Amino acid sequence: MNPLRGIVLKILSVTIFVVMATCIKAAAAHVPPGETVFFRSLFAIPVILIWLIAQHNLAHGLETKNLMGHFWRGLLGTAAMGLGFTALGLLPLPEVTALGYAAPVLTVIFAAMFLGERIRAFRLSAVVLGLLGVVVILSPRLTVLNIETADKLETIGAILMIMGAVFIALAQVFLRKLVSTESTAAIVFYFSITATLLSLLTLPFGWVMPTATEFALLISAGLLGGLGQIFLTTSYRYADTSVIAPFEYTSILLAVVIGYTVFDEVPTITVLAGVSLVVGAGLIIIYRERQLGLERDKQRRVMTPQG
Repeated sequence: MNPLRGIVLKILSVTIFVVMATCIKAAAAHVPPGETVFFRSLFAIPVILIWLIAQHNLAHGLETKNLMGHFWRGLLGTAAMGLGFTALGLLPLPEVTALGYAAPVLTVIFAAMFLGERIRAFRLSAVVLGLLGVVVILSPRLTVLNIETADKLETIGAILMIMGAVFIALAQVFLRKLVSTESTAAIVFYFSITATLLSLLTLPFGWVMPTATEFALLISAGLLGGLGQIFLTTSYRYADTSVIAPFEYTSILLAVVIGYTVFDEVPTITVLAGVSLVVGAGLIIIYRERQLGLERDKQRRVMTPQG
């Protein structure tokens, strides 16, 4: 265990994912979301394969016992990616980032619905707080019938991002089942393959020939996505989830800086207030998961016969 190294790798992965989103947003005005998903997924595959070769794990790293589980997780994750990429073209980068924070809160709800996990009062209060934060972020977008066309598009973007967060949370439920039998490399690889193939279904809906700059942005997004996933995966080898997970929220700081410097976007007070509530809810959930983990470890030690 090396918590400092784990934290550094986590922050690097978060930074890479925000830069990846910046590349996608820069190309979103001309390139359709389905085409963007294709590039993002396809060019992540070589990075993953090179990683496996470097680990001398190519032969066994892609073995799977649950191919259909990978498909369903890939289907949900691809839908989330497409919705998120569409939202990036319609909303400021900080707002898309903030609405994405709804996913961990929704995961708690779906885990209770589909996996039978119990939600006690402590975590329930965090869920309510997180959903309240989402409502605060969305509040300026909820008067769609009384605002200008540009704002209507932003409202659509906000709705799509919330739908994306729902699909992310559902994908996490499938992921919780997959990790019991599948390696991390297999999960990442088969997701990229599934997303690449599914994105081709959007070909009839108007793919375009990207410019040279857009090609560079899209290929960079794929390479960065693969690299970010490797850093993220590796970070959890060096520290507990409860130590690393809170650093996910550094992405809002990066999104605010990049949004302002690259896209001239300034987050509103309402968005920042909603972010505070959602981040607070996420930290409460992380804290509670850590406490439950410590309790489970203690029970296992008690039940294990001593030699």
